[in-house]
Amino acid sequence: MIETNEVLDAIKSRRSIRKYCSQQIKDEEVEMILEAGHYAPSANNEQPWHFTVIQNPEMLQIINTVALKGMLQSDLEWHRNMAANSAFMVTYDAPTLIVVSGRIDAIAPAVDCAAAMENMLVGAQSLGVGSVWLGLVRFFFADAGELAKLGIPAGYKPFYSAAFGYPGEGTDASAPKRNGDVINWIR
Repeated sequence: MIETNEVLDAIKSRRSIRKYCSQQIKDEEVEMILEAGHYAPSANNEQPWHFTVIQNPEMLQIINTVALKGMLQSDLEWHRNMAANSAFMVTYDAPTLIVVSGRIDAIAPAVDCAAAMENMLVGAQSLGVGSVWLGLVRFFFADAGELAKLGIPAGYKPFYSAAFGYPGEGTDASAPKRNGDVINWIR
């Protein structure tokens, strides 16, 4: 039997953390997380990503406010219900948000940026930093005027974002049950 290793341990122990301490993560940890993103595979090795690190509390609040406003206008009831909850924050009040944007003329920017994001999530786990991939920040991305505040370079589109921070008290670290019967072998 093959024994496990640190990489597989980080992958299997990673959880989507939705409660964070207010303490900012260390710059060295952010740099290592970004480096993990830089080392993701990409189509034709284009490396078409751009990373925007947001730690400014006022900007994080703007992102939450604009995203919630967009959610209230959504056609989906569950978006509207989440946004109506006064305690809900799209960024889960994490102290760091990283946006991964892709060069729009690249071969496969969405896939490449997804690979970079996953590398960052696993890298964060290996450092003891919690994270959660944030789909609802797309409501902020949809507001071109507000999006301009992030300084994303021309020719790039924001695809994904994730919150990063030290897990808060009472965060559940147990692995949810995995779906079975999802593998098909052809030999």
